[in-house]
Amino acid sequence: MNQATLLVIQGIDQGTRIEVGNDVLGLGRGTQNVVRIHDTEVSRTHARLQFVDGKYVLTDQNSSNGTFVNGQPIRTRELLSGDQIQIGRTVLLFSLPESEDDSRLAADRIALIARHDPEDRLNIVGAATQQEGQMLITLPPAGGPQSAQTLANLQVLYRIAEEAVRPLVSIDQLLSRILDLTIEVTNADRGCMLLRNVQSGELTPVVYRHRGSSGGGSGPMPVSRSIVDYVLQNGQGVRTTDARSDSRFAPGQSILQAGIREAICVPMQGRYELSGVLYIDITTPPERVILEGHGGSKFSEDLLRLMVAIGRQAALAVEDNRYRQALMKAERLAAVGQTITILSHHIKNILQGVRGGSYLIDLGLKDHDEHLVRKGWGIVEKNQNKIYNLVMDMLTFSKERQPALEKSDLNTTVTEVCELMQSRAAELGVGLEWQLLDDLPLTTIDPEGIHRAVLNIVTNALDAVEGIPEGRVIVSTDHDATARTICVKVADNGPGIAADQRQAIFNIFESTKGARGTGIGLAVSQKIIREHGGEIRVDSEPGTGSLFTLEWPVVEDEHPSTDMKDEG
Repeated sequence: MNQATLLVIQGIDQGTRIEVGNDVLGLGRGTQNVVRIHDTEVSRTHARLQFVDGKYVLTDQNSSNGTFVNGQPIRTRELLSGDQIQIGRTVLLFSLPESEDDSRLAADRIALIARHDPEDRLNIVGAATQQEGQMLITLPPAGGPQSAQTLANLQVLYRIAEEAVRPLVSIDQLLSRILDLTIEVTNADRGCMLLRNVQSGELTPVVYRHRGSSGGGSGPMPVSRSIVDYVLQNGQGVRTTDARSDSRFAPGQSILQAGIREAICVPMQGRYELSGVLYIDITTPPERVILEGHGGSKFSEDLLRLMVAIGRQAALAVEDNRYRQALMKAERLAAVGQTITILSHHIKNILQGVRGGSYLIDLGLKDHDEHLVRKGWGIVEKNQNKIYNLVMDMLTFSKERQPALEKSDLNTTVTEVCELMQSRAAELGVGLEWQLLDDLPLTTIDPEGIHRAVLNIVTNALDAVEGIPEGRVIVSTDHDATARTICVKVADNGPGIAADQRQAIFNIFESTKGARGTGIGLAVSQKIIREHGGEIRVDSEPGTGSLFTLEWPVVEDEHPSTDMKDEG
């Protein structure tokens, strides 16, 4: 079966993915652990994970700071897929592989009734469009004051939920938008969010907003440490209508000096941990406090409850962002590792060929055997070409680029490829033919890119028919004036490709040629043709050969007029 995994989603080792087998895994800071956590709050032998009677069981090893699963301290516990393990400041996500039975469960338990009874539609009594659903955030208040406040609260939570799923560049952007909406709905003068640093545990300001010119002006925003500490220690949101005289924050001199008249501070409580605080306040300069006295309160208990809900949404957004970042990092590390492994294998094979050719050259020079020297040099030259093609394919696939379009004759480009591969075809004992359309129109293409795309397909076709009696590869060009498309076709009489492999062959590093292939060529060809707005089609059946069709739309001229001037 596929292995379970542990993914570090928070902590200094974020992005590390560990495969969990049937052996006992130690988790801790010590070097003897399979899962080594570089966290100073983790014990040397903190916990162990083992496979027992078909289940994965996590056991705390009398650690100093305890082991938590989904926020609850544990001694021994069976793990389920999706459980979050916290040791020290590090959080790991446990995942079990999905079985085929699980994936088929919904299909087996659900049956759609055939469309045979038009009377069913008569039972529909109401309908609403997506646009009408979104109108919820702009509906005017209806009913009494309590109903209006409930609707207003629902509207702001709806808008925050939309922001939480919006693709943003960073978590700071998301939190800034949430804080904007918070100040808008609460009419606060200022607001900020402070997050706990994953490594140190210290609170760090991440976003700040200030309404107009009231309160703090352009200077720094003083946040009451007394209020923040109370929230962190008790895990409760607090509201103060007169921060100077609130007994919880006595003596409150810092609050008075800062001109803070009213304040709300709520915990950003996620699923399993407190990630920070959300703080808003209303300010009045000290001299106005003395003149005006207490004044009316703007913050209410209903507003405090809304702020607690907003703090919860913000904390969930932070956790989800950390999870996505850890997942992306793990995928990048896995991709880099796979790339290095595969490329190292291919480069090693090429270097072995170079060494073999060099050995023959050295032997020929010692014996003054010119034939042996030429034979060795031929091997070296062939492997030099392999290195060149590998590097060029890597460069083409790895970077986004705009095709260098120019008016060209496609037949000329295809002829260059076929002439280049003639010696290779002769070496393999394969017949290589090219049948070009005589009246093929000139079109705007990237000649170098199309050359590489066709070269890779032809090379694969030659390799496919190697060793086959009367192996043959035919390269042709065609033009569809009605559909305004142009194409290159590469046909071979090789073994063909099974249906389940046709899509996979275009995946990077997927190769059906074993050690002879890099698994890059077809992916590069597909990328180049798609840059031209086209696609590669494969028609093949096992035992009948294959036909690759590289087709893209005819572009007669994509160059802007040189007479146009920049009016800006």
